[in-house]
Amino acid sequence: MAFRYAIAGIIYCIRSQRHMKVHLLAAFGALGLAWRFELSGIEWGVLFLTIAGVIAAEVFNTALEALVDKVSPEFHPLAKIAKDAAAGAVLIQAVAALGVGYVLFWDKILK
Repeated sequence: MAFRYAIAGIIYCIRSQRHMKVHLLAAFGALGLAWRFELSGIEWGVLFLTIAGVIAAEVFNTALEALVDKVSPEFHPLAKIAKDAAAGAVLIQAVAALGVGYVLFWDKILK
């Protein structure tokens, strides 16, 4: 039963969050490049963990935003801080993912 709720949460994020769709598109692109350039096992592992980190950060951000909207429907400076900080965490993870992509693919693309 818990898996059903988890899947429902992920599906909700995919359907409702524009940035989740962007992250998934980037993930499929990275997986395509990984397949094309025949990454090593370690490189595949790093790529999977990186993709999972970005997707998980976006899911946490969505959950936190929903919770903040529930407990603070009117504007409040602390609610803004919570939502901005969660969005910042996603940005940090996404920038780190770009760095991983650079390390994994840049030399292979240039060859």
